[in-house]
Amino acid sequence: MTQTAKTVESAQFNSQFNTQFNIGEARFNMIEQQIRTWEVLDPVVLAVLDAVPREKFVAESQVGLAFADVELPIGEGQTMLSPKLEGRILQALNIKKTDKVLLVGTGSGYLVALLATLAQHVHAVEIYPELSNTAQYRLQAQGIHNVTLYVGDAVNGFPEAAPYDVIVFAGSLPLRPVAAEKMLNVGGRLFAVVGQSPIMEATLTECVSEGAYRHETIFETCLPVLENAPQATKFAF
Repeated sequence: MTQTAKTVESAQFNSQFNTQFNIGEARFNMIEQQIRTWEVLDPVVLAVLDAVPREKFVAESQVGLAFADVELPIGEGQTMLSPKLEGRILQALNIKKTDKVLLVGTGSGYLVALLATLAQHVHAVEIYPELSNTAQYRLQAQGIHNVTLYVGDAVNGFPEAAPYDVIVFAGSLPLRPVAAEKMLNVGGRLFAVVGQSPIMEATLTECVSEGAYRHETIFETCLPVLENAPQATKFAF
C-alpha cells in the first residue's frame, strides 16, 4: 500500500470512528467522572488535561480507550498511566512556567506533553528507543517543541541536564530515589511512587535548602517497577 493510500485509509477510519465516538464528550467525562472525583481540583491542571489531546498519544486502535480509567499497553511491556494518576501528579508538583523538568520514562509522550504545556522545558529519558521515537513523532505532530528526548537509563537520575526544578518518575521504585533528589534545585519537587507491590506510596519530595529535603506521602497507588531500579537489600538468616 502506498503512503497516500495509507493516509486516505487512516482519514476514512477517523471519519467513521468519530461518527460513533464523541471524543469531546469522552474527554469531558474523563475529567468530571475520573479526575475530579480523585481530588484533582486545580483549575490549571484540569485545563491542561482538557487542552492536550490524549487520543493523539495512543495507537489508532486504542482511541476508544484513550479516556478510560485504565493503564493502556504501549509496547515493550510498558503501559500508559491512568488519567486520574496523571492529574494527581500534576497537581502535586504545582509546575511553573519557569520550571525545568526531568521525566524518567517518556512512555507514550502524553505526560511529556502535559508537563511541557505547563513548564519551560522538559527533559524526558526513555530506556526503550522505539517508545522514545514514537513519542518524538507524536510531540512534533502536536507542535510541542520545548522538550528534549533521550534514550537511556535515568532510574538514578540524569546528571547530563541537571539541576532540575521538577523530577517525575513514571514508574515505581522499591527505594526512595536519593541520587535524583540531589539533582533538585532549592525549591524543587520530585514525584515518585515508592515501595513494593501490593504496598506502594506516591511521595512528594521538596528540596527546602541546600542538601535538606522534606518528604510527604500524598496517596497510595501501585505502578510497574522501572527497569533497573535499585532493590532493597535482603538479609539472609
